[in-house]
Amino acid sequence: MKRLLCVALCLAAFSAASFAADTSLKAVQDKGKLILGLDDSFPPMGYRNDDNEIVGYDIDLAKEATKRLGLKLVLQPIDWNAKEQELNTGKIDCIWNGFTITDEREKAMSFTKPYLKNAQVVVVKKDSGYTSLASLKGKKVGLQAGSSAADALASAKDFRASLKDVIEFKDNLTALMDLEAKGVDAVVMDLIVANDNIKRSGKPYVVLDESLAPENYGVGFRKGDLALRDAIQVTLEAMAKDGTIAKISTKWFGKDISVVGK
Repeated sequence: MKRLLCVALCLAAFSAASFAADTSLKAVQDKGKLILGLDDSFPPMGYRNDDNEIVGYDIDLAKEATKRLGLKLVLQPIDWNAKEQELNTGKIDCIWNGFTITDEREKAMSFTKPYLKNAQVVVVKKDSGYTSLASLKGKKVGLQAGSSAADALASAKDFRASLKDVIEFKDNLTALMDLEAKGVDAVVMDLIVANDNIKRSGKPYVVLDESLAPENYGVGFRKGDLALRDAIQVTLEAMAKDGTIAKISTKWFGKDISVVGK
């Protein structure tokens, strides 16, 4: 009850103009649910467990946030390569799944403030002999189609030009399977996801010391859906203040790595 009261008071503190600008918050309140779009093979942010249930760090955050807002959370797996289309056509209300904030994406949608820091890194097999970006000259690199890994690689022009080929996969897990089968020599992906996969799978992968780009995760909304975005932001900040986010972070990462309110 105290949590619900706190959230209600925080929401009431928004300026009238914030809500008058759009009806995005009222729309989800009227239907009583928030439809969250995600790639359901993106551990530890959102993925299917052995019982085929969608679980993850982002899922736990979203469940608590929507509970405090009096909404039902609906998890909607999407084609990550068509995520912006899914959002803009109204099939989902937000993208909350290790979603990197980039300049290009900020032009097309609205984001919460960052809630996790991340980086784009290169993963290789431990016995491959590759120890640096330079050592991958003339080799094949894999990455998830439509991901920020593709943006990071495109920005690292010298490294990209040195490669023989870049192979796109539906998701990171498929890319890593191809790495294991020696179909590609390396995979560009999120550091948080890479570390989790190495720990969880026990596979002989290592992350190169050189990263391609630092980045931040945020929750993405349609460009004009500021009221809904702000409601989620205020709720996350309340969750950080009362220690809930720290507990969720410790559950998934062993320590609090959230940057909400910090």
